[in-house]
Amino acid sequence: MSQLTKETLVLNMGPQHPATHGVLRLILELEGEVILGVEPVIGYLHTGFEKEMETRTYHQNIVFPPRIEYLATFIEEQAYVLAVEKLLGITAPKRAEVIRLILAELSRIASHLVYLGTAAIDLNVTSLLMYCFRDREEILDIFEMVSGQRMMHGYFRIGGLQWDLPEGFAERVQRFLEDVPRRLDEYEALLTDNLIWRKRTEGVAVLSAEDAIRYGCTGPVLRGSGVSYDVRKAFPYGGYADYSFDVPLGTNGDAFDRYRVRMEEMRQSKRIILQALQRLPGGPVLVDDRKVALPPRRELVRSMEAVIHQFKLVSEGIHPPAGEIYAA
Repeated sequence: MSQLTKETLVLNMGPQHPATHGVLRLILELEGEVILGVEPVIGYLHTGFEKEMETRTYHQNIVFPPRIEYLATFIEEQAYVLAVEKLLGITAPKRAEVIRLILAELSRIASHLVYLGTAAIDLNVTSLLMYCFRDREEILDIFEMVSGQRMMHGYFRIGGLQWDLPEGFAERVQRFLEDVPRRLDEYEALLTDNLIWRKRTEGVAVLSAEDAIRYGCTGPVLRGSGVSYDVRKAFPYGGYADYSFDVPLGTNGDAFDRYRVRMEEMRQSKRIILQALQRLPGGPVLVDDRKVALPPRRELVRSMEAVIHQFKLVSEGIHPPAGEIYAA
């Protein structure tokens, strides 16, 4: 913090504040509405799950990554299981891969809807928050239909999925997606040409492409600064190489550009999901490897080897080779 003057004000923003969606404290030095300095106070959300994971099996650890960022939990589950599968040198069945992709893109839409609604209510656009959470509820209902949980699903497995999709899943997703373009157009009509929204977002929080890279920004923040980088394109994982979609970019690197990028990303997610539904294959959703996946119940009554595999997997877990791995 710089030397305070009569024209400056110190403001504690958080740790509990309506505009911090997550526990964070920022000690701000303000001159009017201009932030001259900021001192972040971190650690309020630290849960020590890294240490917790050291004493659990790889399968038990599936529940921890979604708690990093609760808005798009299927994406965190996918990142973890892909890394462990890479260590093991296995790949999930094609049906499981496509289902993972569909759920990940639905998670992306749900996450962006929370961004849009909370950003709007911070500027007192209350109605848009209600609309966005209404749409997110439909996605969470689909997640509950698939996994039994609205959040923190624990549905992905190392080598595939916990179980197959329920009947009516594809039709339920199709019905939701059919209305997405109209709803996004409605939201843009409320915000994009809204004078207050434009004044509060255009030219605000400008982040140049160079600074975005230097600070390690990712996702819509990075692309909002005009950097054409999307891991789904740069290092296609989970079958993304087989899908056609565009990477939206900003030009000015301000809050308005980041808003426009997220809006277009929701449309692109819809485009990806529709392609995935059309090519969803049949077949198993879990690898047929008894050293990785639990044997089906029918094998346990007739095979002593299956009983041994189940006992070892439950008591000891899997044994990937030692080392480090990066999966994206």
